[in-house]
Amino acid sequence: MEIGAGLPAVVPGATLELIEQWARAADAGPFSSLGCHDRLAWESIDCFTALQAAGRATDRIRLASLVLIAPLHTSTAIAEAAHSLGDRLTLGVGIGPREDDYRAAGADFHARGRRLEEQLQELPGLWRGGAPTLLMGGGGDAALNRMARLADGYVHGGGPARAFKGAADRALAAWYDNGREGTPRLVGTGYFALGDAEAEGREFLRRYYRFVGPFAERIADGLLTSAGEIEELAGGYAEAGCDELVLFPTVPRLQQLELLAEAHPGEETRR
Repeated sequence: MEIGAGLPAVVPGATLELIEQWARAADAGPFSSLGCHDRLAWESIDCFTALQAAGRATDRIRLASLVLIAPLHTSTAIAEAAHSLGDRLTLGVGIGPREDDYRAAGADFHARGRRLEEQLQELPGLWRGGAPTLLMGGGGDAALNRMARLADGYVHGGGPARAFKGAADRALAAWYDNGREGTPRLVGTGYFALGDAEAEGREFLRRYYRFVGPFAERIADGLLTSAGEIEELAGGYAEAGCDELVLFPTVPRLQQLELLAEAHPGEETRR
């Protein structure tokens, strides 16, 4: 299993200068990819803007939207951005769970599943220079069915290894039920705050997931705060069949990436 590093694009206080510094350090480190969230009604850096900045600052590391809220963007804009990012891009897409992002975009929150379905039909005719690896986010049956029919793999939204295992089993079942050959790429995600940043990281998660009510506290409780916790989670995800685990920062300081590199679990995560 590979370990990727998330970009701090949705952490308030992050700047494009930090994104570039973060990307260069990750490119020189043990990480497989740089992942990026997508938000609109939030203090954040646009997903594709962040990935383009990271791409300019790096040579090796893969770039991934995890995930792009596709109905907030036109299909043409997605295809153009994908072309600009080149063959290092993994394009993760989903419908997003937050109604405020749709209000900010003037888009119909209740039609978002239908719109994503339309976009997945439109995009193959818009790619230039080859299609990117396409992953689907979301935990519902509709998302897994779209993944199995129209994508190359699945992105899980985070949580303990047992939650990933349950979602991965459902993704595999949908894949085979739709007659697909081979296996889908399975990507997991998590959040970290290392060193003395635990309180700051937990507060970010409470705010970022406030829309889910009391469950936000459970998400904050899942914050990875030590090398031991990262090693335990990575081992569980690897055992559950994860191909890549991407760990996202909750604090916008470059030292957090340096601490993550030191905590990288290494070869023991490989299946």
